[in-house]
Amino acid sequence: MSRKKRKKREKQQTRAAEKAARKKVRVPYAPPPYAGAVPLEPVDGVRWRIRARGAMKVDGLVYSDEALLPDLQSDRSLEQVANVATLPGIVGHSLAMPDIHWGYGFPIGGVAAFDMEEGVVSPGGVGYDINCGVRLLASDVGLGDVKPKLRQLTDALFDAIPAGVGSRREELRLSHRDLDELMSDGLGWATRKRLGTKHDAEHVEEGGQLKGADPSVVSHRAKQRGGAQLGTLGSGNHFAEVGIVEAIYDEEAAAAFGLREGQITLMIHSGSRGLGHQVCTDFLQTMLRAAGTYDIPLVDRQLCCAPIRSEEGARYRAAMAAAANFAFVNRQVMTHWARRVFDDQLGGTLTTVYDVCHNIAKEEEHRGRKVLVHRKGATRALPKGHPLVPPAYADVGQPVIIPGDMGRYSFVLRGGEGSAETFGSACHGAGRVLSRSEAKRRFGKTDVAKDLAGHGVIVRGASRATVVEEAPLAYKDVADVVDVVAAGGLAGKVAKLRPLAVVKG
Repeated sequence: MSRKKRKKREKQQTRAAEKAARKKVRVPYAPPPYAGAVPLEPVDGVRWRIRARGAMKVDGLVYSDEALLPDLQSDRSLEQVANVATLPGIVGHSLAMPDIHWGYGFPIGGVAAFDMEEGVVSPGGVGYDINCGVRLLASDVGLGDVKPKLRQLTDALFDAIPAGVGSRREELRLSHRDLDELMSDGLGWATRKRLGTKHDAEHVEEGGQLKGADPSVVSHRAKQRGGAQLGTLGSGNHFAEVGIVEAIYDEEAAAAFGLREGQITLMIHSGSRGLGHQVCTDFLQTMLRAAGTYDIPLVDRQLCCAPIRSEEGARYRAAMAAAANFAFVNRQVMTHWARRVFDDQLGGTLTTVYDVCHNIAKEEEHRGRKVLVHRKGATRALPKGHPLVPPAYADVGQPVIIPGDMGRYSFVLRGGEGSAETFGSACHGAGRVLSRSEAKRRFGKTDVAKDLAGHGVIVRGASRATVVEEAPLAYKDVADVVDVVAAGGLAGKVAKLRPLAVVKG
């Protein structure tokens, strides 16, 4: 089956599941607190309040500045911030990072924490690509080593890491037992298979294993979709990017992270592929039924949810954790192949700096209480001294990896004390300003790869369409987003990375 047909079929399956859920399940309804323009009250230069009204249980709090506000108000994402505030057991604020844009249920760039006893878990607060995330690797080579072989290196990475819709790695065939074990153990499985090292696991969020995973609650269809996709990028905004450390802002943190000016890096952005997508699809109807069973009024059915302590909530969390562990291993396997390429092409090595989750719901302790933090298109950003920060970074804070678009730059930050207000969270990227369909409409006749080559960036894509969808102007300028995060104290700038070559899904 072609990539185009496979992508079309997956979209049809998702729509069918959502349609079936709407038809078969009745849930209590509450009117949305805001319809249309959502008024924002300035708190300070980078924080804006959405006053609680109607069914909202807490205020919304949006991180932005004057320059980014038009982007935030151009879609209905602020309505989604208010809608999330209506869910039972929400703590603090319904939060939005400066890269916010419209998503399924929760906005992308949304963060919300729920009391473990009174709160809910919602697939819309995690998303379809469970544990989509980014791994940053630092090399021991510089631009002089790479520049003469950059095209060759890019081609080798493209060949080594399958990309695109439905991409598969045929030579890495998993038995049913292997698949269940990696969903349970995460990077523990990869280490045993010599696909990763102890150092890798120690520099991955949660050590590369989300606890409580239960492969038995993951459907056969999900396992079937994901089993052959381990070690693949997938499509959309996923990528493997060769970059160079262009600037250092914080010498102490950069030294701790193993980064220096002029150094070559590799960033890998991918998630749980078809397995995670199917887990989300499978649980939509379950969670709608749960909302009816537990009499949870919904202002938007895409916010379907279940009490955290319910049987339905427990099963979703166990399946989500299994998909998250698959994603950790997926990025680890791509790291394994990339290391071979760097060794073959350059005689160089790649060391894991850190690996962060974007789409996840995790039990954590904040402000003296245990909460389930939903981060959808948001990155954990813990300050120095926090017990969940790896020992190597205890004195500087957790690395926060913020990719931009493939034509400009990305940033490495470190968690800041101000993130206490956001339950240890910061932005996750630049944030789209154009939908994929709008990007194709505007740039469909443009040779995006050729334009980027003119700016010194080599691009290899699985298809021309995916490169067009990810054109740099489809995104906000990530520097503006990072400036808001820094001004708000969520995370501080450590280094800026400039892209040299990109492999796109």
